Amino acid sequence: MAANTSIIMRIELDKTTGSFAQIAGIIAQAGGDIVAVDVIRSGKNSTIRDITVDLQGLKATDISDAVKAAPGIQLINVSDPTFLAHLGGKIEVTPKMSIKTRDDLSKVYTPGVARVCMAIHENPQKAYSLTIKRNTVAVVSDGTAVLGLGDIGPEAAMPVMEGKAMLFKQFANVDAFPICLATKDTEEIIRTIKLISPAFGGINLEDISSPRCFEIEARLKQELDIPVFHDDQHGTAIVLLAGLINALKIVEKSFSEIKVVIIGIGAAGVSIIKMLQTAGVKNIIAVDREGAICSTNTYTNPVWTWVSENTNAGSVEGSLSDVIEGADVFIGVSGKDVLKVSDIKLMAQEPIVFAMANPDPEIEPDLAEPYVRVLATGRSDYPNQINNVLCFPGIFRGALDCRAKTINEEMKLAAAQAIASSVNDEELNEQYIIPSVFNDQVVPLVRKAVIAAAIETGVARRIPPEFR
Repeated sequence: MAANTSIIMRIELDKTTGSFAQIAGIIAQAGGDIVAVDVIRSGKNSTIRDITVDLQGLKATDISDAVKAAPGIQLINVSDPTFLAHLGGKIEVTPKMSIKTRDDLSKVYTPGVARVCMAIHENPQKAYSLTIKRNTVAVVSDGTAVLGLGDIGPEAAMPVMEGKAMLFKQFANVDAFPICLATKDTEEIIRTIKLISPAFGGINLEDISSPRCFEIEARLKQELDIPVFHDDQHGTAIVLLAGLINALKIVEKSFSEIKVVIIGIGAAGVSIIKMLQTAGVKNIIAVDREGAICSTNTYTNPVWTWVSENTNAGSVEGSLSDVIEGADVFIGVSGKDVLKVSDIKLMAQEPIVFAMANPDPEIEPDLAEPYVRVLATGRSDYPNQINNVLCFPGIFRGALDCRAKTINEEMKLAAAQAIASSVNDEELNEQYIIPSVFNDQVVPLVRKAVIAAAIETGVARRIPPEFR
């Protein structure tokens, strides 16, 4: 998680003993940078100001303690803008129409609502046209694998799920609601999601730890008739594949001929392997803490057993450094500093490195850049950020619009190709293989590709007018 970059200090200045220039000097001497000043109140003897300070990598207390110690200055309050953005939560429910008259009330509630209820009772598919189901997704987590924080519980997971709901709405006009469950039991989670599913057109699973996340998603996909999508698995895989499509164009290599080494075989890692195989990659070696996963070993984790049976055809054993020789592509979804410059030097010519651990990638980008042709990370402060926001809004927009029964591999592959296509040949270069999350072409392109794939594979229950 990134550190706070700024604070807002509310300061009362005694005009008889101090000046604003004094405050500015103290802040500058402590290492802070004033970026905004707002006068709250100005009186004869004192003024109250809100001063926004860029921390320049310092702790908030480095600045506030220096100000507090100065004569004639009272530090009233120190605020963190990030916390202020979360006060009271970040989303709300608002009605689509006002209820101003008795007639309005009778239409939206009793007695008029009874007719609508019976229409849905007689034909349950009408829920898509007469309720929020047609445009609403549940963002569901148990709080066991939140960002880089791990198992922090359902309450602490809520800010992330609220943020996800905001992204759904802003980027794709999909209404999403955060649901954090107070259980880690696989069966309870599956049962609970099934019980609440009638209200939703799709389920976005989020931040559920591996390997439980695999069974939860697989069971729900089998037992529900609405799209179920674990974004930590598939979102990462789809956006990575989009970036790799464009990276391979730069180095003029094909999926079928490359050697890929991937480290970190959890939820994202396994999904990446499956996506790469769908795209045509044949030579994949998966590495985790114990070294290369291969069929000569036995694993208690059934997911690792699947990986051992479907990758590493040569049964190569050893550490990352032992197996990376000749690799065209390195993919990291593990932790910091697991990839060394010496490892990159063993790779094939014009190596591609996707170091996606957050907040600290598998190798510091500045160390890797001189030795790679294309570098991507999960961070926003370097080029080529692999960000799931490029994926899930458009995928669910398309799945909802065609009322897809599921989100299948063909739809995921189509989404990746659509994301890649939003970077045209004139724009494509080593520093720009993946579009910005604010590129307004991404969601429409992904939506269209997902709907087309859903129709072609027979999982669409509605054909949008532009596809007829």
